[in-house]
Amino acid sequence: MAMKAVAESRGLVPPLLRDRVFRRYWGASTVSMFGDQVSSVAVPLTAVRVLHAKPYEMGYLTALEWLPSLLFGLHAGAWLDRRGKRRKAMILADLGRAGALATIPLCYAFHVLTLAQMCVVAFVAGALSVLFTVSDGTLFVSIVEPQEYVDGQSLIYTSRALSFLGGPSVGGLLVQALSGPYAVVLDALSFLGSALQLGSIRPVEPPAADEEDGLTVGLRFIAKSPIVRASLTGVAVINFFNLMFEALFMLYAVRSLGVSAGLLGVVIGAGAIGGILGSVLCKWLTLRLGAGLVYVAGCFVFTVPLALVPLAMPAHRIVMLLMLFTSCFASGFGVMVLDISIAAISGVVIPDRLRSRVSGAYQAINYGTRPAGALLGGLLGTALGLRPTLWIAVAGGVFGSLLLLPSPLPRFRLPAE
Repeated sequence: MAMKAVAESRGLVPPLLRDRVFRRYWGASTVSMFGDQVSSVAVPLTAVRVLHAKPYEMGYLTALEWLPSLLFGLHAGAWLDRRGKRRKAMILADLGRAGALATIPLCYAFHVLTLAQMCVVAFVAGALSVLFTVSDGTLFVSIVEPQEYVDGQSLIYTSRALSFLGGPSVGGLLVQALSGPYAVVLDALSFLGSALQLGSIRPVEPPAADEEDGLTVGLRFIAKSPIVRASLTGVAVINFFNLMFEALFMLYAVRSLGVSAGLLGVVIGAGAIGGILGSVLCKWLTLRLGAGLVYVAGCFVFTVPLALVPLAMPAHRIVMLLMLFTSCFASGFGVMVLDISIAAISGVVIPDRLRSRVSGAYQAINYGTRPAGALLGGLLGTALGLRPTLWIAVAGGVFGSLLLLPSPLPRFRLPAE
């Protein structure tokens, strides 16, 4: 009977999670993502409530988080492919981000916290995140077999969805119960937990590359690959306008709609429910429709529902909250589906020996558009007002999705499909 119970319990556990190395890698990602979601609420709310940031200052703060992708993405990818040792680079990035974030509650406790310091922390944490993200793709394919890419990405992004569900809610409640700066401590601790778990595994990584043209080879690969080039074009436009939207969303929700910090965390967390549903259904959808078509559809489902936010009016509070919940839910479903599908597509299309360089080049362009979007959002929010700027951001995101329709992506299918 005991053996039967063990067998049955093992049947409930996804096969990849029975592998110790993947389980530690997945655990590191899970704990770090939860902490990130706490900070995604705590940091901007600290700027809004504690430092009384203006719209253009929120644009600066958001932009500085993503500017390192533009500045360092290409160089980080080339350096990592020539050096190897991606796991060690990820551990270093985790420890550095923990230290940078810990300065926020420390300075607040001594009454010396300023917006300038928060901007520096955002830039440093963003630079270390570039190092982590560029390394992560290669480490993933070192652990997971190609036929399990969708399963592996689904598990990672299910954790991400759960972090969206719990993290913002916990972050909003912590901000309300304590204060924004002290809530950031949880994110710093999460990076330490991630570093410990990554330090306990030793996967065999691809050997270091010996090509001398490492800085440009990633860009050339993207230019020659219709699939990667099309996905980058669409998502770069989407992210430009999404960061314009993101830079002003909390400011709009708090000041224009009168949503409290705790309720705002719950509203944002509602997007995780859609994300969990997306992570569960993504494999089923890709098997029937193809990963490329699922990716393109996910881009539309991510961008279109955001229109409900500027449509919401504070005079009709129940309807307004329902619109915010619906927008977050549907958009969360879309972003989860598109992230899982494009990660699986990239795992198949990009050669291992070029993966960090292509990832660095992709990130430099994709994430590099985000600071400009955030800055433009802050400037337009100041000049035109919050609601008109949110409408511009929504329209731009939908336009980015439309760019994918004539590309080869809607017809792309994974080999396993």
